[in-house]
Parts: sequence; C-alpha cells; structure tokens
Amino acid sequence: MTLLPKLGVVLTHPVQYLSPLYRELTDRGIVDLTVMFAHRPTPAEQGKGFGVAFQWDVDLTSGFPHVWLENRSRTAARGTFASFDTPGVAREIAARKFDVVLVQGWNTRSYWQAMRACWRRGIPVLVRGDSQMGPPQRSAKRAAKRLLYPIFLRRFAACLSVGTRSDEYFHHYGARRVIRSPHFVDYAAFAMSAAAARHDRAAIRARWGIAPEATVALFAGKLVPKKRPLDLIAAAARAGRPDLHVLIVGDGEMRDACTHAVAESGVRATFAGFMNQTEIPAAYAAADVLVLPSDAGETWGLVVNEAMACGLPAFVSESVGCAPDLVLEGETGHRFALGDTGALGTLLAAGAADPDRLRRMGERARTHVAAFSVEASARGIEEGVRVSMRGSSRRPASLAVESVRGGA
Repeated sequence: MTLLPKLGVVLTHPVQYLSPLYRELTDRGIVDLTVMFAHRPTPAEQGKGFGVAFQWDVDLTSGFPHVWLENRSRTAARGTFASFDTPGVAREIAARKFDVVLVQGWNTRSYWQAMRACWRRGIPVLVRGDSQMGPPQRSAKRAAKRLLYPIFLRRFAACLSVGTRSDEYFHHYGARRVIRSPHFVDYAAFAMSAAAARHDRAAIRARWGIAPEATVALFAGKLVPKKRPLDLIAAAARAGRPDLHVLIVGDGEMRDACTHAVAESGVRATFAGFMNQTEIPAAYAAADVLVLPSDAGETWGLVVNEAMACGLPAFVSESVGCAPDLVLEGETGHRFALGDTGALGTLLAAGAADPDRLRRMGERARTHVAAFSVEASARGIEEGVRVSMRGSSRRPASLAVESVRGGA
C-alpha cells in the first residue's frame, strides 16, 4: 500500500472559511492530513470586533483529523503576535513525522514556533496567505522589508497565493515558487440557502422595514474603520434616490457613528445586527447589490464570494484584495477609488435606476465566482506538497530572519 504524504497544518483557531478545505483534503485521499489548532476561542473571544459574543453556528472541526495545542498566552482575545503561544507544536511535529507543514502566515508566535521546528528538522514548510502590497510605507520599514523578506520568503518550499494580488506580493519579495490556492466559500451552501430565502424575499424585507420595490445596497461585515461603512452611507446620500435602501448587517465599534450618519443624512437604512453563517443568506436574498468600501487592510473580502454565490453583483473599492479577481468591471460589479463616495453614489443611483442590470450582473457574478472553489484551493495545496517533497532533501539555511513578522 502506498503511504500518503503526511501534511500538518498549523492554524490559530477554527475558521469557518477553512474547515471545508480541510474536509476536502481529507476526502480526496491524496494527503494524510492533521490540523493543529493553537486555541479554542470562547464566545467572547470569537466576537472580538463583531460587537457581540457568539459561536459560529456551523461545524468547524468535524470531518478531518485535528488536535488542540496548549496555548500558553493569556491574551488570545487581543489578536496580537503574542496571542498564540504553543511551544508544544514542536513536539507534535516531531511525533507525527510530517513530510510537509503548512502555516497560514507568519503573524503569530505559534506559526514561528512551527516554522522553527520544521526548519531544524529539514521539513519543508508551505505558507498560504492573502497579503497584498498595499499603500506605500514609511521608508525605514520599506527598506527593512526589501532587505529581509526575500531572504525569508525563499525559505518556504512554496508560497500558496489566494489571488492576483497575493501572487504579486509573493513574486515581489522573491518567493521561490508561487502556487495558486484561491480563496473560496461554500458555494453550494450559500447559493442554495439564498435561493430558498428568496421565496420569502418580501417577508424578509418587510421584517426590516424595506419596501418591496426598493433597491437594497448591502454592507455585511464588522463595523470597523478599515471597512469604511460610513462611505456607503455618504454615497447613498449623494445618490439622491428615494428608492435606495441601505441594509447593514454586522456590528462593531462604529455602530454609533453609523447610526448618527444615517440620522444626519436622511438615508433609508436598516441595521440588522450580527448574523451568523446560517442566517446571513436571508440578507443576500433581500439585497440587490453588495457594497464593500474597505481600504487595503481588506486583503481579500470573502463576503464578496458569499454575495456572488447568492447571485449579487458587488461594488468594491479598488483597494479590496479580491477586486481584480472577482469584480469584472461592468460584468460582475464595479470598482471605485477608495473613499470616492461621489463615484460610489453614481453607481448606486444607476443601479437603482436599472435594477434589471443589477440582476444580470448578479447572474454573471454567480457563474464567475464558482471557479473560486474548495476543489481548486485543495489542488493548489496538493501541488505545494508535491513540489515540496521533490526538493525536501535540501536543508534550509539559518534562522536569521525571525524578526520578520506581521505578514500573510
């Protein structure tokens, strides 16, 4: 019997968008997978940034082998580099005799602990990340990254990119190999749930005080500065369409600022609050277009995958990481310059004036986003394992770049 390559994955905590990938890798039977979680979050820790304590209402840990590492940090809720401290990952890696280990970035101590353990044993390491170049940085930081990152990234057997901008990021800093493993959501689940909810569209809208004939612009996400929810409210005011209704799903530190802006501008808006994974398809069914005005801190924007799977077009800022991959201008949505509420207002006004065009773009979006699938993502990881094992006889160089933090 042929032995499968043993792949270890290190992840800070269970993530709703990654669990389907681990099930897919397990079901395909091409690698022998074990996922090592650094932390089991409490409802309060899970709700950091969402404005409400909660647990995801979908299963995040069944269907694939996994272990729980001991997290020695007392600051897990803060989401900092030191929030995940799992020295025991080195013992797990040694005991399980992995052929390849995959980390989901290098922005936590746990990932560095895993990388050091692998490099000391000559075990190839893969990294999967969605970092993008972003706006210009101050010269000292830019110079340091230009010096250290090429040395650091060449230590990975391969870098797994999720899209065009992470391709560019890894190539810019001199990665040895870049392999596409695209970001995805559970396409079938979202599409089916939204289709079912659409039968109750009128009732859902009525529950939120939305008129049947209104054009609904949806914001879905944390109400935090990087997502710029105030831009949507300002743009809706500039659109000047009484039939335009803003639906805001989510909560967070900017909730009060957003409610104040709505009151001041007179924009028709509903704040639906936080909605869990099985609930949010109702919001997609009630809406006509998704708006994501985020800055470059939005390194992808999986809410766009979700919305498109549900048949919505997306209006996104040029700074959003998924823009070049998912938003085909005039076909699956539109892009606008970061902070240009006038341009966004014009797009919203045009959408409200021609809702049939929004529907056509939504259908095109549904077709386009299907290619960003769990199968494609799993194939990328499997390819990364193959190329890693071909080159695994070469032991990596010294650990001189441990000071590189905060990426991927």
